Amino acid sequence: MSDEANPFPDDLGDELESGAEEIAAAESLESLAPEPEPTNPAWQRVQLARHSKRPHSLDYIQLIFNNFEELHGDRFFGDDPAIVGGFAWLDGKAIMVIGQQKGRDTKQKLIRNFGMPKPEGYRKAMRLMHLAEKFNRPIVTLIDTMGAYPGIDAEERGQAEAIAMNLREMSRLRVPVITVVIGEGGSGGALALGVANRVYMLENAWYSVISPESCAAIIYRDAGKAARAAAALRLTADELLRLNLIDAVVPEPPEGAQTDRETAAALLKQTLQASLAELRQLTAIDLIEDRYVKFRRMGSFFLSAAGA
Repeated sequence: MSDEANPFPDDLGDELESGAEEIAAAESLESLAPEPEPTNPAWQRVQLARHSKRPHSLDYIQLIFNNFEELHGDRFFGDDPAIVGGFAWLDGKAIMVIGQQKGRDTKQKLIRNFGMPKPEGYRKAMRLMHLAEKFNRPIVTLIDTMGAYPGIDAEERGQAEAIAMNLREMSRLRVPVITVVIGEGGSGGALALGVANRVYMLENAWYSVISPESCAAIIYRDAGKAARAAAALRLTADELLRLNLIDAVVPEPPEGAQTDRETAAALLKQTLQASLAELRQLTAIDLIEDRYVKFRRMGSFFLSAAGA
């Protein structure tokens, strides 16, 4: 065939072959890139709970209560800045408020141990709860921790025992106990302040037996799949309310508590006022029974006989 009869240049085949190789190489590289993370409301809530400007326990204490007098030390080893607590006033009545405190800047984060309490922190909290019980004062606890500190020094001083003691003793307190998860609520480190008559969560908080990263590392062998784990854990306030693990969700400003601390604190204050008014009507025995029944109803442990 003459050149005039052939409309394609002689080197077109080579160019097409080269282009196909480039496309194949690009597709191969694309397959190695991580898949984009789909919209995940649970993971978005986790990120909001960890926002650097989100209010911490001391912020809510300052905005909600009056005349807060912080108390220190566990009378056994020392003081743990990761837990703050003391008497305060709400509507002219004294209460005991205890919270897990994270730092805002690097220096404070180190002082507060990133909000991860050690045994002396939990023992301090328990000492303050017994003090509140002695003077017949209601107790409000604010949860905001990824979990208890897992370091060797904490284990040597009895971290597990301190948490277990809090779980037992909180169930026996003869005064009203209210818990609010204001940010992160991770594992036994959170539950050690969470055995209460009423458990509330802020709208963008999370509460779970394990953090999403740790769960992903164990289940998926990849901590990078934390978003997937967050959805599987059902750790958001809406999910936990649906499962009857908490009593109510406290709303936040539209973009999160960090955008309007005063409004967030006012909404939480309303919840605390209503709950305290209700629980103050119960006797000491009724409060203990209320707590017992509440936690016994969580989960299904017994199966009825077939046909029963």
